[in-house]
Amino acid sequence: MAEYPQIFRVRQSFERPKVEDIPADVEFQLSRLSLSEKVKPGQTVAITAGSRGIANIDIIIKGIVDHFKNLGAEPFIVPAMGSHGGGTPEGQRQIIESYGVTEEFCGCPIKASMETVIVCEAAEGFPVHFDKHASEADHIVVCGRVKPHTNFVGDIESGLMKMMLIGLGKHNGARIYHRAIKDYDFSQIVRSVGREVLSKCSVVAGLAIVENAYDETAKLSAVAPEEFEEREKELLVLAKQWLPRLPFDQGDILLIDEIGKDISGTGMDTNVIGRKFGCHGAGPNETPKIRIIGIRGLTNETHGNGTGIGNAEFALTRAINQVNIDITRINCLTGGSAAGAMIPIHYETDREVLNSALPLIGLTHPADAKLMWINNTLDVSELECSVAYLDEAHERSDLEVIVEPRPLPLDAQGMLPEVKSLGQVLV
Repeated sequence: MAEYPQIFRVRQSFERPKVEDIPADVEFQLSRLSLSEKVKPGQTVAITAGSRGIANIDIIIKGIVDHFKNLGAEPFIVPAMGSHGGGTPEGQRQIIESYGVTEEFCGCPIKASMETVIVCEAAEGFPVHFDKHASEADHIVVCGRVKPHTNFVGDIESGLMKMMLIGLGKHNGARIYHRAIKDYDFSQIVRSVGREVLSKCSVVAGLAIVENAYDETAKLSAVAPEEFEEREKELLVLAKQWLPRLPFDQGDILLIDEIGKDISGTGMDTNVIGRKFGCHGAGPNETPKIRIIGIRGLTNETHGNGTGIGNAEFALTRAINQVNIDITRINCLTGGSAAGAMIPIHYETDREVLNSALPLIGLTHPADAKLMWINNTLDVSELECSVAYLDEAHERSDLEVIVEPRPLPLDAQGMLPEVKSLGQVLV
């Protein structure tokens, strides 16, 4: 196929609240809870660290550690990420350390284990698992990002409550909770288990993080245990408001340079790509509606976890070769989604991917295809779009065309560069 759409670069304008001084705000937020009334000198405090690539997570965790050290307590960090990292203590420790959450930087021990204790039996009839190291601490601080879940809908989705289930439940808990969700629903299970943990474990506080559309820390909020549910509902409203989005609601092809667990639980955020309610297409009332997705690679920080690659129709062979299939299968099967680990049709070159994908978009001529090309679903403030969108882009006040149309930059080997590099092109 000799003809491809020309592309232009567009910049989106999103609302941009931002925390300017992370350590100071962490200290301010935690100070509001007067934790010295509960936490005494010499007591141990377990602080959760998850597997998502949360902006400034190393600085945030260190801020929590420093607060409790100033109270005379003895904080330590526990990886809280279900089955991620291959379901091994070493893998989970490696993940948080790759984000800068190290013993040296944070100034306290990291205690990684997949061992759990059974706290009780949930009302639905299954055991409630809890990280062994956290269970032995005098106090627990739950730190996590509040955002829309990639599979479930409710007034509580992904955040502090989920961290107490999937994160601190480790592989044992995550596996059984996802099974329970199949028989009940996410809202019921997250509340059922979360309330048991709050009543029977020593959770002293939460620190909720909300990010803006530029992958920056937009808001920090320290939360008392009895306020987890209500506060998380409020923060989820903000998280949805600040969520990054693609600029157009219809698309024939979406190219994504990288996916990974540090980007989203499903590798690419289904809230951004429009596949929260369907593996290979948008739900009836869901946008954007993208016909075909092509994956070009995995992030280094995902450590081979290719969860979510099965939501794409096409991929580069190099992306498939980056997938650690065992780690990916463990994560997807634990999460109850076998499809997420399935392998899409893949080719050695971008040219072959495009030549196979373009005939699948209907009667639209290839040069007129609606194509968007992004780095990842956390990074959509600048992207490349085909000329089919150009007129609308010029008309909209929230979009700025920063590089005018030019040919799709396939090299002699049929490969595209990284989309990030095209922002430097001057026309």
